[in-house]
Amino acid sequence: MAWQTQLKGDSVAWLLEKDDPGVRYLALRDLMELSPEDRGLRTARRAAHRHGPIAVVLDAMDDEGYWFKPGPGYSPKYQATVWSFILLAQLGARVEEDKRLARACAYLLDHALAEGGQFSMTGAPSGTIDCLQGNLGWALLEVGYEDSRLEAAFEWMARSVTGEGIAPATDRNATLHYYASKSGPGFACGYNNHQSCAWGAIKVLLAFSKVPVRQRTPLMKRAIKQSVEFLFSVDPAMATYPGGTSSKPSPNWWKLGFPVFYVTDLLQNVESLTALGYGRDKRLANALALIRDKQDDQGRWSLEYEYRTWVSFGPKRQPNKWVTLRALRVLKAVA
Repeated sequence: MAWQTQLKGDSVAWLLEKDDPGVRYLALRDLMELSPEDRGLRTARRAAHRHGPIAVVLDAMDDEGYWFKPGPGYSPKYQATVWSFILLAQLGARVEEDKRLARACAYLLDHALAEGGQFSMTGAPSGTIDCLQGNLGWALLEVGYEDSRLEAAFEWMARSVTGEGIAPATDRNATLHYYASKSGPGFACGYNNHQSCAWGAIKVLLAFSKVPVRQRTPLMKRAIKQSVEFLFSVDPAMATYPGGTSSKPSPNWWKLGFPVFYVTDLLQNVESLTALGYGRDKRLANALALIRDKQDDQGRWSLEYEYRTWVSFGPKRQPNKWVTLRALRVLKAVA
């Protein structure tokens, strides 16, 4: 595979080792270009659901479809419903492989999605925020769940980016208006001092990337264009996006991790842009160089950022299969 010339060693073989069924399945699916109907891939997917981290997370789920406690599932971090579900999507879980996942999807939509299409920390529209909206929109499509309510979620997400038809947060009598957290168009976020948040933009762009091109509405296309323009408004390698009250970018931009929840790294920025077809855009050159430079002499990437969730994905500052998988997906996409 020509794209592997970017690697200093054969880390693909490392990811395909049978002692780690979770990452092995995704490496077969995403790096080896196997057909979805390939018998070996189907066997690997089944093993990942029965013996890998997917099984651990699903076994922790309540029979009703939530984790830790009933409700919208934002807290506690990072074991409540929202985080567990996003994790499952990043692990490659699929609704057709385990019926419990469909139950979790339905519970999430019943309790975390407001009538206006806002995914919410509280279940009310005022609890919406870009990073959550994008993460859950992406995750629900990634696991293969279909529900008509997702149309409203993506409609709100697109409209909230462009600002079309949404009143200011101060106009509470309007049918659609912004809130203290999602405070304006262009990814304005209350947690970022009402400035545009690149972390939120990346999650939103990833969600839009899961919508087939033919199904993208004109509004979605405008939101995607605006999102891409924002992420390319600075050199992604420098990450000098608006930082709230800080004059310097968060150091977390350069700490590659797994899983990836609301904190965002350089690699996920590139993931979002390559998913929309910008992998060979010259504006990604510096970011890609940084990513390549982070590999060791065996073509592996280390875990530099982590969350405490249901599963440990390895020690920090050590070569990590999950981070390496993320890096290899990007390098394959840009080759």
